[in-house]
Amino acid sequence: MAHPQDATAPQLSNDLDVASAATREYLRRTHDLLIGGESVSSNGDGRLTVLDPSSGAEVATAADGTADDIDRAVRSARSALDEGDWKSLRPDERERLMLKLADLIEDQADVIAEIEAIESGRKVGDTRVVDAEFSAHILRYMAGWPSKIHGETLPASVPYMPGANFLTYTVREPIGVVGAITPWNVPMCIATWKVAPALAAGCTVVLKPAELTPLTALMLGELALEAGFPPGVLNVVTGGGPVAGEALVTHPGVDKISFTGSTAVGRRIGEIAGGLLKPVTLELGGKSPVVIMADADLEQAIPAAAWAIFANQGQNCCAGSRLYVEQSVFDEVVDGVVEIARSIRLGPSLDSRAEMGPLVSRAQQDRVDSLVRQGVSEGAEVRVGGSKPDHPGFYFEPTVLTDIQRDMCVVREEIFGPVLVAQPFRDLKEAVALANDHDYGLGASVFTRDLDVAHAFSRAVDAGSIWVNVHNVLDVGVPFSGFKQSGVGTDLGKESVLANTRLKANYLSLKSGLG
Repeated sequence: MAHPQDATAPQLSNDLDVASAATREYLRRTHDLLIGGESVSSNGDGRLTVLDPSSGAEVATAADGTADDIDRAVRSARSALDEGDWKSLRPDERERLMLKLADLIEDQADVIAEIEAIESGRKVGDTRVVDAEFSAHILRYMAGWPSKIHGETLPASVPYMPGANFLTYTVREPIGVVGAITPWNVPMCIATWKVAPALAAGCTVVLKPAELTPLTALMLGELALEAGFPPGVLNVVTGGGPVAGEALVTHPGVDKISFTGSTAVGRRIGEIAGGLLKPVTLELGGKSPVVIMADADLEQAIPAAAWAIFANQGQNCCAGSRLYVEQSVFDEVVDGVVEIARSIRLGPSLDSRAEMGPLVSRAQQDRVDSLVRQGVSEGAEVRVGGSKPDHPGFYFEPTVLTDIQRDMCVVREEIFGPVLVAQPFRDLKEAVALANDHDYGLGASVFTRDLDVAHAFSRAVDAGSIWVNVHNVLDVGVPFSGFKQSGVGTDLGKESVLANTRLKANYLSLKSGLG
């Protein structure tokens, strides 16, 4: 692996001059709140500092929203829902607006990708594909749903009313004002997959992005206005979780909360929402297992296992951070993953030569470093990596640990960094037991040529998504949910649209006597 001190290493800080003029201009702007279709100042004086994780340098600031700002945004969303043009739009008109927004995202894909890369530290090639192109794809899929949200006619007997005759049917209505709270690891994409199903269902939204990565959420809100969405339909309040986030969750005018982030914060949101009887969608942490059977195609499985954890610097809730390999091929697989880890070129997000960027913040870098050190003190062996380079950027080396035990912190904790723990197993029964031996249940994968093994694994493992001979593939039309401590409810797919509706039953008494 190329380290920062190596002569062959890339310059480990972004050269912002390689970004487009439009990107540089956007970074220089004053980034305030988006409420009621207008850019407005916060009621507070605070500003969020947006850093480039590749260097630690400040690149922009954004408003640090207050509880009063959240209240303004919720009132705006409620007005748009109950009184504005949004309420009277036909389903096909909502569809056209969403399709227009998708087109605008594609038109601005280069700028979106660069802004997302600079503020999050992710490779610009990845942000282009995931946060720009896939976000447009999400909107186009969800745009097809407004005309397909329907109820049912139901035969009603009502046996305690002899001779009565009813027309009974259900309708689905927008659940109301949705509060969306999104993370810093895939900011634009996850913001879109929260916002798009809510808009498809006819809801209005207050979006609170992570304080580390506020810029592309503001871009999403601005593009929605350009697409023609009525003022107040999509409001964006940047700010910290303990203030703006808590105010959004507790606000009586918010009808539902959709959150992606840590299990600790999700548990807090669940406690508050439970007391308020407010529905939630919570997509939380993960510690996903990757299982490689001896019969697997190792030329496919080894790089897949490596990039299951090293992609996006391991900052992925579905990251394949636990590797279990059948005993007879354990050394071969681990050696292969170690070789890939050594070859990974660290570099800033805008450097096309970089294969892995920095972590999102100094705090995240320190957390990953602390957990690895604790794991080593508990007996884990570092096969490669294991430390942070001496550089102002927030890099951490791709790391593989072996000689692990189930109670080690590196096995139990969601590290959210490029750190893999590897352990051998004897047979499928043990592999399943190891895969299930965790509080999380977000995703899991198995690599095998045996379909019986693949099906048995899929049935036996407690995870919301099961992958065979691949890891961490998501599609907007396929529901994404977590089991156990990995969450409540469903993102993506038709289920995410229906989760933003409420079901109303209607009984019409028929008096004509015609049956």
